[in-house]
Amino acid sequence: MSKTEKPLSTLWGCELSESNKEESFKTDDTNHQHQLALRTMCLGHTAKDEFNIVELVTGEGSSSAKAVPIATLHAKSMPTVNLSGLDLHPPVTFRLKHGSGPVYVGAEHVALEEYSDEELDEEMDEEVEEEEEDIEESPVKKVTKNGAGKRKPEKADEEVSDGENPPKKGKGRGRKAQAAKV
Repeated sequence: MSKTEKPLSTLWGCELSESNKEESFKTDDTNHQHQLALRTMCLGHTAKDEFNIVELVTGEGSSSAKAVPIATLHAKSMPTVNLSGLDLHPPVTFRLKHGSGPVYVGAEHVALEEYSDEELDEEMDEEVEEEEEDIEESPVKKVTKNGAGKRKPEKADEEVSDGENPPKKGKGRGRKAQAAKV
């Protein structure tokens, strides 16, 4: 029997500056799949009037590491950037390539339970079985058309209303008769 977990989401952030040019996001947890969803990158209030270039380094080791600039910030023209939609898998490193900062990186760390193909198939089968049981339990109503082309449910003991006894529910004749009595 597979157990369903909610994704665990926590806030993650770092500060890049002259004294701290690099910050890494890593995890050793093998029970969950981890993702870092970037949200914003902004300059601190003490930033100088200079360009601050932040690059992203993905992968481990010098052979597979690739650095890509993801933001160029300036105190007067672009002090913040929205990075929503940029989702990364660890390990990743943020590096202040140029400038003195401070640059703040804001992100969301999401941990998802990993499913094997068998567990996923079992869970899908269980959901299909539950849906089939729900369908079998619900009664089926027959629908017929009356002379005006409107559909109405078919009843065994259907009462036909005459002009003296208007229907109790719905729109139509019953409302005018009730309004006339008032």
